[in-house]
Amino acid sequence: MCVASRKRLRGWTCFRTLSAVSTASTAMSFEWPWQYNFPPFFTLQPNVDTRQKQLAAWCSLALSYCRHHKLYTLDVMEAQESPVFNNKKIERKLSIEAIQVVFEELRKKGNLEWLDKNKSRCLVMWRRPEEWGKLIYQWVSKNGMVNSVFTLYELSNGDDTEGEDFHGLEEWMLLRSLQALQTEGKAEIITMDDGKGVKFF
Repeated sequence: MCVASRKRLRGWTCFRTLSAVSTASTAMSFEWPWQYNFPPFFTLQPNVDTRQKQLAAWCSLALSYCRHHKLYTLDVMEAQESPVFNNKKIERKLSIEAIQVVFEELRKKGNLEWLDKNKSRCLVMWRRPEEWGKLIYQWVSKNGMVNSVFTLYELSNGDDTEGEDFHGLEEWMLLRSLQALQTEGKAEIITMDDGKGVKFF
């Protein structure tokens, strides 16, 4: 497959946020856990054991929701008004402070990174870079593309990868995934005329 013949596009990274997901589409397609319709779930409990179970449930819900809608960046203020933290049916929403506690718990688990000192925006990793790297390399091997060169755009937005889990992966996560493969000696990130690319081994 000739690299020169493939389509390339500059500035292709687009951050999809919680506000881009409509309540209607979410309600129809996402399966909510039972706790979501339980009012006390939206107030952090004082008992230590109960709170730990509650936070674990919130972390699981947040990651599942982001995975379902392929969300990679979160804004704390937007989050409070999004369906995941605001159940309009029972008129309950998680407070900003509680959302930050949930996000901090996700950070401790390695699923989130803050983008600013004020902890108002963050990157969410519902699948870790190493896991993405494994999926990408499996696709490369399965299609006999070892020793091939790709642009980052081709990997995440090209026609060849449509239907793959990593199709639409944002650039920052794609780069981390490829860096993980590079560490394993399975890929090398290279500089191309119109940005970065990668060669697989």
